[in-house]
Amino acid sequence: MMDLYYDEMESPVGPLTIVSDGKRVIRIDYGTFTDVEMKLQKLCVRYFNQSAFIQKPNKVAHAVTELREYFQGKRREFTFDVAFNGTPFQQKVWQALNDIPYGDTKTYKDVAQAINNPKAVRAVGGAVNKNPFSIVVPCHRVIGANGKMVGYGGGLDKKEFLLAHEAN
Repeated sequence: MMDLYYDEMESPVGPLTIVSDGKRVIRIDYGTFTDVEMKLQKLCVRYFNQSAFIQKPNKVAHAVTELREYFQGKRREFTFDVAFNGTPFQQKVWQALNDIPYGDTKTYKDVAQAINNPKAVRAVGGAVNKNPFSIVVPCHRVIGANGKMVGYGGGLDKKEFLLAHEAN
């Protein structure tokens, strides 16, 4: 069993909860800790055999600083360490999301082609939906084939905000 650390931050897209294993960020979720605690419990028991969540701002301070810089327009890339916990396919998709340039968009089909699995468009959508790093692993940059805003775990209003933020 291990302890996991978290803190919350306010952002232009509402509260964010950042969770760390003490060395790397393991999740960034929309909402307060209270909002996401049940989901975190299930995921963290599965991947970390976790025993407790402890609010410790210093364990996620670097991530909070970089997220604030992103929202201030001072940062386009994140440098803090993240731990990808998911299936090999999900991890491949999440890595491909990191290759989408700041301010650009790609379709689910583009991402499927980028991972050399062009027929896996629906599976890519499922993996994008399970992205554990809102904003940092830029799933908000993935749009529908028709150029429309589709499917964003935080809500389409947040996706639209992030894309508009990056367009400036």
